[in-house]
Amino acid sequence: MNSKPLIDVFIDALWIENGLSKNTLSAYASDLRLFDKSSTDTLDLASNSHIKDFLALRYEQGISARSSARILSSLRRFYAYLLREKKISTDPTALIETPKIGRPLPSSLSEQDVELLLNSPEPTSVLGIRDKAMLEMLYATGLRVSELVSLNTDQVNLRLGVLRVTGKGNKERLTPMGEQAIECLESYLQHSRPALLSQRPCSTVFVTNRAAGMTRQAFWHIIKRHAKKAGITKELSPHTLRHAFATHLLNHGADLRVVQLLLGHSDLSTTQIYTHVANERLKELHATHHPRG
Repeated sequence: MNSKPLIDVFIDALWIENGLSKNTLSAYASDLRLFDKSSTDTLDLASNSHIKDFLALRYEQGISARSSARILSSLRRFYAYLLREKKISTDPTALIETPKIGRPLPSSLSEQDVELLLNSPEPTSVLGIRDKAMLEMLYATGLRVSELVSLNTDQVNLRLGVLRVTGKGNKERLTPMGEQAIECLESYLQHSRPALLSQRPCSTVFVTNRAAGMTRQAFWHIIKRHAKKAGITKELSPHTLRHAFATHLLNHGADLRVVQLLLGHSDLSTTQIYTHVANERLKELHATHHPRG
């Protein structure tokens, strides 16, 4: 039977009460209609067992736990609304456990791929020197992309080789750069940055050829371009080099709490996911190179 009017009323209420975006409202409606299609009754007559059967069927069809959890969340909100409006007397989603979602491992690069990526920029061009400095800095420091592009000149101390970074929650930390990153940054500050600015004022360290601060989106395109040039086919994200920074440190024996401080994580459990990345890499190496792998 058709539950469309009931769904529409719910979606209208969500929009009025919560001001949710069009995309979010569309997702709620899509989830509810998917469940509605599986039923021979209207949604207000759905039972607890019907919802469980629906989720079990999706599992058998190979639907991800994340997708099923999202639909269950939509159903919970829908039936909470019907209960509040006294259109139903019991909530059929009660006592249904949310599908467990495994935390995805962050994507990383091998050390060989990182070398290819860092060597991709043209070493003598104005933009190549800038791109090289940004890539080297990101890999050497583990900065978030947002922290890198918002870095101001007064946060850089080349003599001590450290950055004063303001991270999440306005927490400051000192981050060492490493010799190679310092060398690339010095070259950029002496040659490329003045050429890009043409004496126009800008406090941001990394700038575009329009004499403005670099944006996350612009730098993301730079990374993608150099990855393609380097022949790296693996899908990259804006945080890929940050992930590689943490994983490679752990692979070479760094203490987890030191990596936590360098990344600016307030909780050690956030950093611990990189130990799983390192362990997965060790398993891959064992499987590839051990005679009985």
